[in-house]
Amino acid sequence: MLSTRITEGLGLRYPVFQGGMAWIADGKLAAAVSEAGGLGIISAMAGGDYLRGQIKIARELTDRPIGVNLMLQSPTAEEAAQIIIDEKVEVVTTGAGMPTKFMPAWLEAGVKVIPVVASVAMAVRMEKLGAFAVVAEGQESGGHIGELTTIALVPQVVDAVSIPVIAAGGIADGRGTAASFMLGAEGVQIGTRFLVAEECGVHENYKKMVLDAADTSTVTTGRRFGGNTCRCIKNKFSREFIVKEYAPDATPESVADLGVGALRRAAVEGDTKTGCVLAGQISGMVNRPQPVAEMIEEIMKDTEELLKGATKWIK
Repeated sequence: MLSTRITEGLGLRYPVFQGGMAWIADGKLAAAVSEAGGLGIISAMAGGDYLRGQIKIARELTDRPIGVNLMLQSPTAEEAAQIIIDEKVEVVTTGAGMPTKFMPAWLEAGVKVIPVVASVAMAVRMEKLGAFAVVAEGQESGGHIGELTTIALVPQVVDAVSIPVIAAGGIADGRGTAASFMLGAEGVQIGTRFLVAEECGVHENYKKMVLDAADTSTVTTGRRFGGNTCRCIKNKFSREFIVKEYAPDATPESVADLGVGALRRAAVEGDTKTGCVLAGQISGMVNRPQPVAEMIEEIMKDTEELLKGATKWIK
C-alpha cells in the first residue's frame, strides 16, 4: 500500500482526494470516498444550512476524516469558514483566490488547510501562511482552471515548496496517478470520474453527458477577459457563451453574468442544453458507472502495479 505524507498526516488509507465539485459534492458522495479510504470533500457552495446538513449526513455514514471545499468568491464564504470550525471538519480545500483572512482561525482550530493553486507563486505563498499541502491543478480539470497543464505545473510546484503536493487535472486511473507520483506529487485529486459514481447525486442527464463524452468533447469558456476560465462539455450553453463572449460589445461583467446559475441548472435540474456541464478532459476515459469503493480500489491497484512494473517498458 502506498504511504505518503498525505496518508500519514490526514489518516487516510489512500492518497486520493475527491474534488469539491460545486452543487455536486455532497455528504453522501464525500462519505463514500472517505469510507473507501480517500478524502471525501463536501462543496460549501449552496450556503450554510445546506453545508451543516451535508456534514451531518457524512458524519452519520463514516467516522473517517472528511473535508469541505470553499470557493472564496462565494457570497456565503464567511459563514462557511466558521461552520468548518464549528463542525470540526478535518480538512478544508479552497479555490478562486487566496484564503489569507481565514487561515489564522482555521489553523488555530486544528483544521488542515489545503488550497488549490494554479501557479508556483501561489503555492509558495500558501506554504508561508501555514498550509498543510497544496493541490496543484492543471488546466485539464473541469470547472475553473488556470493556464498551465498538470504535467508542467506539478513538478514546478514540487520544486518550489517543502509541503506535500497533490496533483489534479486529467487524472482518472492508475496511469494518471502513477504519473503524478513520478512528477513528485504525494497524492491526487479526482473529480470527473467520481461524477459517474453510484453514490454521486448529480442529475442523471449530467452523468450521461460525461459517459457519452469523447476526447474532444470539452471546451473552455471565459478566456477572453481572463480570470474566469471554465472547462465544460460542449453543448448549446457553451456554444452560445463563446459567441457572446467574443461579441464586440462584450465586457468582463457581461461575460461573468452569462454563467450565473448555469451549473445548478445542469447538475440539479438536469438541463444539459442551457446548463453548464463542468467536466475535465479525461471525460472520454470515463465510460461506466461504479461504486466509489470499486473505483478507488481499481485506481490504487493499477497505480501500484505500474510503479512496481515500470521496467517492463524501460530497460
